[in-house]
Amino acid sequence: MHENFFHKLKVYYEDTDAGGIVYYANYLKFLERARTEALVTLGFSNKKIKEDFGSLIIVKSCNIEYKKPAHLEDKLNIRSFVKSITKTSFFMNQFITRGEDIIVEAKVHLVFVNNEGKPTRIPGALFQDFKPYFCDSIKV
Repeated sequence: MHENFFHKLKVYYEDTDAGGIVYYANYLKFLERARTEALVTLGFSNKKIKEDFGSLIIVKSCNIEYKKPAHLEDKLNIRSFVKSITKTSFFMNQFITRGEDIIVEAKVHLVFVNNEGKPTRIPGALFQDFKPYFCDSIKV
């Protein structure tokens, strides 16, 4: 069983197209916000990771499936969990829901890189704090 991070948001006018439906690229922003808030839950931030460890977290790939549209003023929930982790990266699954309906499902591969953009080890402190949030099989 994976531990989950949860993030709530409301769809604003700026998030939608002329028809009041969330523009497809904005779901990527919603997912990013949820991942950022997950870091905050652990006592970290992107700024802190950069300053304290000289690392950045970048998206290497994202597989996203749009299942249903979200609309203006919908209240959405984003559930995120770490699927697996390696020395330099981790895979996160994220679901955007409206009530019981799954709106979007995403699988995101995130990599730690140094200031030169080269993969680097996940800082030990962060790796330890992530442990409760990923499955038992750690890829080394």
